[in-house]
Amino acid sequence: MPSVHRHAPDRTAEWDRFVDGAKNATFLFRRGYMDYHAERFADHSLWIERKGTVVALLPAHSAAGTLHSHGGLTYGGLIVGDAMTTALMLEVFDALVSYARAAGFEALHYKTVPAIYHRCPAEEDRYALFRHGAELARRDVLSVVHPAAGANRQTRRRRAVEKALNACIEVVEDNDFQAFWPLLNAVLNERHDTTPVHSLAEIELLRGRFPDHIRLFTARDGSGEIQAGVVIYESCQVAHVQYMAASAAGRGNGALDLVLSGLLDPVFAKKRWFDFGISNEAEGRVLNQGLVDFKEGFGARAVVHDSYRLDLREAAS
Repeated sequence: MPSVHRHAPDRTAEWDRFVDGAKNATFLFRRGYMDYHAERFADHSLWIERKGTVVALLPAHSAAGTLHSHGGLTYGGLIVGDAMTTALMLEVFDALVSYARAAGFEALHYKTVPAIYHRCPAEEDRYALFRHGAELARRDVLSVVHPAAGANRQTRRRRAVEKALNACIEVVEDNDFQAFWPLLNAVLNERHDTTPVHSLAEIELLRGRFPDHIRLFTARDGSGEIQAGVVIYESCQVAHVQYMAASAAGRGNGALDLVLSGLLDPVFAKKRWFDFGISNEAEGRVLNQGLVDFKEGFGARAVVHDSYRLDLREAAS
């Protein structure tokens, strides 16, 4: 059976090398991203090795007797290389369950990595979860476009782009997170009664660490005022909308439509997937109809993102 060990800081460089070569990982799993908010989570990340070779990593934290896929990450689960097979994953899961029980955990909360982020097929973990009797705990809907396929956009989205062009709105790649963040905060608070997951200081820190992966695009009017903006998390397979917002004026003149249209083509026209993100609330059980309609107006369609709960007191051995 594979062996399981907790992550130690002196293995950070090795961790990052494995992530960079994995078939289902993105930059979010590098320690420089995971550890920026280390004070919020009791890290319990794991190494799984077989015959002296690393076969998987589990970004994780512990809380209230449960081992969680790391709570600071949108998606998670076992990170694996090309050598991972279904039979080996069953061994890995057996070892993980044995470790978690011995460590006193009563449950495992496991977030998967959506398939669009896989460099090649990597759903061995879902079969292992099924074999151990895990229950689906949450299902979110990602709105996803395949840019190269030339998805058909609704007439109202095309008209909004024309309105923005007529208003002389200009879209640029921007480094001014400080100017965009107050707008983002105001819009999220007013329209969704929430705030960004990242503070301005945090997003600027992460942007400094991952400048090739975290990108801001803004639409400004003739006076230079930001009308709309989109923060993109770019990985090998996917351009993901981490944040998007438009001012009242920007909503009136189609500024956000212009930004998104330009990202779909030409900026990310060759990217395999463009992910608008989820439109769910209440652990996935409520769909924000207006938000998902907006995204689907650009031709986006559903890809699900699942999370599971495994009761370690009852899990199959």
